[in-house]
Amino acid sequence: MKERIKRIQRITRQIVCLFLPLIGGGVAGVSCSDFLEVEVKGRATIPNFLSDPEGLRAGLVGAYNAMYDYYDGEFMKYPDVAGNMVSMRVTSGSMTNQYNYSSNQTQETEAVGHIWTNIYDAQCNVNNIIQYAPDVISGNPAKADDCRRYLGEAYLLRAMCHFDQCRTYAQPYNYTADAAHLGVPILWKTPGADQNVSRSTVKQVYDAVLQDLGRASEILTDDVAQDFRYASLQAVRCMYSRVYLYMEDWQHALEYAQLAIGSQQLAQAGDYLDMYRDLTKQGEAIFRLSGYKMNGSLKSFYDQGSSASPADTLLSLYDADDLRLQLVSTTDGGVRYTTKYSAKVVPENDAKRDDPFVFRLSEEYLNAAEAAWQLGKYSVARQYIRAIVERAVGSTKADAVMDAYSDATLIDLIRRERVKELCFEGHNLWDITRWKQDLVREANTTSTVRRIDYPSDLFVLPIPQTELFANENMQPNPTVNN
Repeated sequence: MKERIKRIQRITRQIVCLFLPLIGGGVAGVSCSDFLEVEVKGRATIPNFLSDPEGLRAGLVGAYNAMYDYYDGEFMKYPDVAGNMVSMRVTSGSMTNQYNYSSNQTQETEAVGHIWTNIYDAQCNVNNIIQYAPDVISGNPAKADDCRRYLGEAYLLRAMCHFDQCRTYAQPYNYTADAAHLGVPILWKTPGADQNVSRSTVKQVYDAVLQDLGRASEILTDDVAQDFRYASLQAVRCMYSRVYLYMEDWQHALEYAQLAIGSQQLAQAGDYLDMYRDLTKQGEAIFRLSGYKMNGSLKSFYDQGSSASPADTLLSLYDADDLRLQLVSTTDGGVRYTTKYSAKVVPENDAKRDDPFVFRLSEEYLNAAEAAWQLGKYSVARQYIRAIVERAVGSTKADAVMDAYSDATLIDLIRRERVKELCFEGHNLWDITRWKQDLVREANTTSTVRRIDYPSDLFVLPIPQTELFANENMQPNPTVNN
């Protein structure tokens, strides 16, 4: 009964948070608990709230805030902390269980429960937009184009929710030959308190993701993101490429990476560094979540090496002249830390703000290089990976680097550059597992776990206990839920 009550409270919280954008100044300055003391006249139910273009737009703002909550929280930390390129400086607190592979289903106020709940909250917000948008579109022809845009954005956000939850709580797509192993529930609509959903297979989840991406691509039209704070057709293509890469559908992964890239070039030198140092600069951002009036969790986690620092396994990969090393700093006490979340120029001088990347151009170059290599298109793969290397170390050194790899071994360079380029941006563990590699950490790691051989049940998080108790149809994960 207690777990059922918790589920009802969670659904209530999602309804509450949906209304927040209508209250003085928007979501950023008001918490869900604050909202319970506020009367929204004439907007007492979700159907009323989402009955016109203004409500639909405000609901989408709420959905973006919900997406930020989970991206800026444990979800983005988890694949790096559980990977092999981060060294934790604390022995207890946030993410140490994931670092030490000691997660269990009772940790509902930590990463295990928070990631599940935060993604679920975002799904519920997005599902409401998708459910009510068609009626708003048909009833408001003058605003129909704007409302269709909101719907297209919502489809991408829902695709991200399903994909991200599946990456966290299920083994990678290629874990079984037909991807028939357990994934996560597919939520086309928000379930009621008494609706017990089951986990779909990973293949079914990915099919659902592709279905939503198809719907988004039929609506959105911006080949190049006009405002990188919002979903766009370019972002949809990035998501397609990422999903197909995980599926090992190399042809589609390459095609969509190339569509996302278009004629754009990688950010160079100062422009590259500035997209981390100055949050007013777009750089090569395609989709980046806004932390306006939020307390950046990633910033507090990485800044000054307060909780996590670059591991020797990462730093040893860089050439001494690598541009990306300028994003690693050292405190007066000798602690190394990434400055990817330590922007010096921040809108409104909000010192606690960080804006996590969802998609940026470098990932598309790396996706294209990896997919092209798998297809035997070695010259194409070289073109894309050279651009990454040359930006980092200059053309002369890039020549020597490229010459050191034959076509057969080029994949090693591609993977190496991916690790260096995307570190601290939420990719490491999931790249390790989809490449079917063993997890091997630095010799002096502060973790209690130095090595885990692939495959392993430990490479996924347990399903939270509350979910298992409240939902008799929810299947646990082996080993980690025992």
